[in-house]
Amino acid sequence: MNPLLAPFAHDARCALSVNVNKVALLRNTRHLGIPSVVKAAETCLLAGAQGITVHPRPDERHIRAHDVHELAALLKAWPQAEFNIEGNPTHNLMELVRATRPHQATFVPDSVEQSTSDHGWDLAADGERLRPLIAECKALGVRVSLFMDPLPEAMAHAASLGADRVELYTEPYAAAHGGADQGAQLQRYAAAAQAALQVGLGLNAGHDLNQRNLTDFLRAVPGVQEVSIGHALVADALEAGYTETVRGYLRAIQAAYA
Repeated sequence: MNPLLAPFAHDARCALSVNVNKVALLRNTRHLGIPSVVKAAETCLLAGAQGITVHPRPDERHIRAHDVHELAALLKAWPQAEFNIEGNPTHNLMELVRATRPHQATFVPDSVEQSTSDHGWDLAADGERLRPLIAECKALGVRVSLFMDPLPEAMAHAASLGADRVELYTEPYAAAHGGADQGAQLQRYAAAAQAALQVGLGLNAGHDLNQRNLTDFLRAVPGVQEVSIGHALVADALEAGYTETVRGYLRAIQAAYA
C-alpha cells in the first residue's frame, strides 16, 4: 500500500477524481510530450486525489489511446486509487475498457462534434442499447456509471438497466451558484440523489464543479461518493500547482462534512 495515499480514501467522504484531459490538450499543441499526462496524474495522487479520470474522444483531441494504457499502468501502483474512463460506449470507449479494465466506466451520451458533455442520457430512447454494454462491463469487473441529468424519475430506469451508479451532470447548478436560482437547483439535485439512493444506485457528480461551489453542493446533495473535476482544477493548477490545487479541492470536500 502506498503510504502517500489520502488518509480518508475509503471513509464516508466524497472521493476526488482528477480529470487530466486538459493536460493532454495542452500537450497536443506541440510534439514535445510536455506537459506529461502521467506525471500530472501521479502528482495529483501524491497530493491526495483518490482517482484519475479521462474522457478519450474518437478524434483524440486531448486524451489519446496510449495515455489510457499508460495511466492504467500507473494506477496499478496505487491500489486504493481508482481509474475512471468516460465516454460514449458506441464510439471508442468499449475498446479501451476491454483493454485496460478500469475500476469504472462512465457512459456519456456525447456526440463526436461536441466540445464537452452537455446533457445526460435519455434512457427511454437509449436504454436498451446500453443494457448489453453495461452487462459486458460488469462481466469484465468494471463498475458502470451513467451520466444523467438530475431527474428523479429516471433513476429507477438507470438501475433497471444494471448500472451501478449515476453521475449527475452539474453544469446547471454551477451556472446558478451564487445567484437567486442556487437553492432551487440544489433541491433538484438533492431530489435526484435521493431517488438514486432509494433504488440502490451509487452517486457521482461532475461538470463545472470548482473550489467555490463544491462545498455547497456536497452539503446539500446526499450520498455523493465521487466528484470528477478537470477543467477548473487544471486551470487552478496553472496558478497554484497541482499539489496545492488538489489539497484545496480536498479541503473543499472536507468542509462539507465539518
